[in-house]
Amino acid sequence: AELLLSGDQIRVGLAGNLAAYEFIDSNGNVVSGADVDYNGSPAGYTADPQENIVYVSAHDNQTLFDIGQYHHPLDTSMADRVRAQNLGVDITALAQGVSFFHAGVDMLRSKSLDRDSFNSGDWFNRLDFTFDSSTWGAGLPVAEKNESNWPIIGPLLSGLDAPDAADMQATFDHTKEILEIRTSSELFSLDTADDVQARMGFHNTGPSQVPGLIVMSIDDTVGDDLDPEADGMWVLF
Repeated sequence: AELLLSGDQIRVGLAGNLAAYEFIDSNGNVVSGADVDYNGSPAGYTADPQENIVYVSAHDNQTLFDIGQYHHPLDTSMADRVRAQNLGVDITALAQGVSFFHAGVDMLRSKSLDRDSFNSGDWFNRLDFTFDSSTWGAGLPVAEKNESNWPIIGPLLSGLDAPDAADMQATFDHTKEILEIRTSSELFSLDTADDVQARMGFHNTGPSQVPGLIVMSIDDTVGDDLDPEADGMWVLF
């Protein structure tokens, strides 16, 4: 049930977090973005796609790579950790609205699980643009905001491998490719809520869906011809 709800929340986000956007939810009902629950608040809250700032990580809280280190099963391979990171980047890049990327997300940035690094210095905040080193395992993050989690953080930092240069390069290349796709077509940057409703659709919905697969289409056969090279886009997450 949690996986299906997460899928509906992501669909709303892909559609610009529009409060009025209608689609078929995991229960098979036609709902609006505002009808989908997000921790007691409506998942959809915008009136226009440009009000939607899409992100999966920011300067606050852990980096995307670090939150994955918290949540993935311990035996998850680095290749699958990289794939999970890339999926978060993809959802951010291909959603309607304004995509926001935390510095270093394209190189598996780590702050050694520090959730509030404003006063942690370069030892935790540094970025190595040569990909020669990762900040994963730099040390226990500062006590002020992290000490209560040290019993969890310590074993993770010492027990899980850091990404290597090849892992970081692969993520960088993937991020560059997905941004090239985003900017290749105006269909990924629709201007109005009406346009999103008229053009965007989700498939593999309802109670009989394959859980964990989001299928999104963007139609270019309605309204103005936004992409002379395509009649539409299909994206499978």
